[in-house]
This record gives sequence, structure tokens and C-alpha cells, in this order.
Amino acid sequence: MISNFDLKTLQFDKNGLIPAIVVDAESKKVLTLAYMNRESLQISLEKNLTCFFSRSRQELWLKGETSGNYQHIVSIVADCDLDALVVEVKKDGPACHRGTDSCFTEVVYENPDETSFSYADLMTMLKQRKREKKEGSYTSYLFEKGLDKILKKVGEEATEVIIAAKGNDKPNTIYEIADLMYHTMVLMVEMGISLEDIHREMAARHVIDHKIKQEKMIE
Repeated sequence: MISNFDLKTLQFDKNGLIPAIVVDAESKKVLTLAYMNRESLQISLEKNLTCFFSRSRQELWLKGETSGNYQHIVSIVADCDLDALVVEVKKDGPACHRGTDSCFTEVVYENPDETSFSYADLMTMLKQRKREKKEGSYTSYLFEKGLDKILKKVGEEATEVIIAAKGNDKPNTIYEIADLMYHTMVLMVEMGISLEDIHREMAARHVIDHKIKQEKMIE
């Protein structure tokens, strides 16, 4: 979607810079915090690739120009004060110069009373169980038994979802859907299907649906 946003309204600091928080468009993980000046922002818009201003080197740098880890821009959103940007990207490789997926890797504090969950973290654990079997692990057991066993469990869990939903049992339906999603993700790992693969497929369907809606409105 093309925006009519006036770039002149952005508030750059006294050094002519504006912070840009780079976020993975698919996982929503924060990748890095960098800075842009007006020239690097313009280059970013023209190339659809992130271009920043290095405060240490005092020069422009196009992310990925030497490493090949380009960041393809999906969207850029300014905050309410117009003095900070969130840049959503699809990346070709690690965001950090150290080779890590994100620059934010050092845990400063975690609340012991709060637990965090992400499908990306679950996928990482499933892949690890496939590579390195763990004694007593149900996930490792599924991978050891192979595709037929995994498919059987997916079918069983899908049936459980139908039964719970047919009985209008919301809590149990939620429970069974969670079971189905887990076993489906085990199947994805077994077949080499990533979350990004599913995301791209769903995004493509959204675009098609959006176009159909537009056509109906025109008619």
C-alpha cells in the first residue's frame, strides 16, 4: 500500500538522525536498533532495502552490501512523536554482525512468574529433538517412529477437535486445537516445512482475497 505520508514531518535529532527499530516481518522479533539520516532513509525507500547511517564510521551503509544479509523492507511506521521508526523486513540472513539472528541476545532479566512462548521457539525445540534424540521425550519418540506415526497422531487430534467442537465444549476444543497444532508442527519439521513457508502461503491467500474483495466493490 502506497502511503501519502510526508517525510518532511519526521523529527530527526540535532545530529540529523532518527532511530530505526528493525523487526522481522514474519516472527516479529526485534532484530536491531540502528539510525537513519534523511539520505539513508531515501535510499532505503528507493531500493526497498535497509540503509543506515553509521555513527561510529560517520558514513552510510547498506545492510548486506558486504555480507549478503540484505533486509528487504515490508513497511516503515513512525511513532506518535514522529521521532522514531519501526522497520519491518524480510531478511536474507543474520541481522547481527556476530552472525546471530538478532542483535538482542543478552538476557538482562526474566520475570520468574511470567513464561514466554513463541511458535518460533517451539519450532526450534522440535528441530533439536529431531537432531538430538532425548531419552523419555515424546517428541523424540514421534520422530523415531517416523512419518506414518506422526500422520496418525495428526489425524487423531483433528478428530478430537471435531468431537470437542461438536459438543460445544470451548475449553476442551482449545485444548485439542493446541494438541493438533503441536503435532502439525512435528509434521512440518519431519517434512522440512518452516513457519515462513506457511506464513508466505497465508500471505499469498490474503492478497488474493483482498483483490477479490476490491473487484466485488468495483462491480
